Amino acid sequence: MGFWAAAAAAAAAAASYAAQRKAQREQERLAREGLEMQKQANEETKQRAKEAKDRADIEMNKANRKKADVSAIQSKEEQSAMTGPAGTMLTGTEGVELDKKNLGGNTLLGS
Repeated sequence: MGFWAAAAAAAAAAASYAAQRKAQREQERLAREGLEMQKQANEETKQRAKEAKDRADIEMNKANRKKADVSAIQSKEEQSAMTGPAGTMLTGTEGVELDKKNLGGNTLLGS
């Protein structure tokens, strides 16, 4: 009877180990699935937060639109027109003297 009792005990231990191992694998699988679901939920939350921020920025820009002060620009132009002929910083009000552009050559290009 000792042999059969030992064999039965070994079989029970092996069955117990197999059941424990199966339960452990199931727990690991559930943990992986839970982690994946959490990652996906985090990504969705980030995406929704970014979309909400973008919408808030658009609304803020709509509320704070800048408009050109047309009357100030027009007034400045009118004042400039009253001062006389204008020039650039390079040429002044007299413009460019054409005789200084001639480099001395008497060619068709220079005349």
